[in-house]
Amino acid sequence: MNNSNQTNHSSDEVIIESTEDFEKALANIDVQKYVLRLYVAGNTLKSMRAIQMLKKICEKYLEGRYEMEIIDIYQQPETLERDHIFAVPTLIKELPPPLQKLIGDLTNVDKVIVALDIA
Repeated sequence: MNNSNQTNHSSDEVIIESTEDFEKALANIDVQKYVLRLYVAGNTLKSMRAIQMLKKICEKYLEGRYEMEIIDIYQQPETLERDHIFAVPTLIKELPPPLQKLIGDLTNVDKVIVALDIA
């Protein structure tokens, strides 16, 4: 049996043989996803405000394109040193690059939008 004419393709590989195939491939490209981590200190007013503001901003500007992780530094104190957190609330935008850090309760929406690089 001669297998020299067989080509193996991984299941996620796209073969583009026409303009139509190219346009379909373009339509399937993932929209840039945002990965955000918000560090808070317990259930303080400042922490709750930061969580609410981040959720509002994400739903308005990044609907369906974000992952958000809320980290309570009282429950996970080891994250402070690992992620170089010196004040809370702190928001870290991990993806898309570049990495950004924003300190505060996120009430200045314009500042948050600029820091997250939301067009």
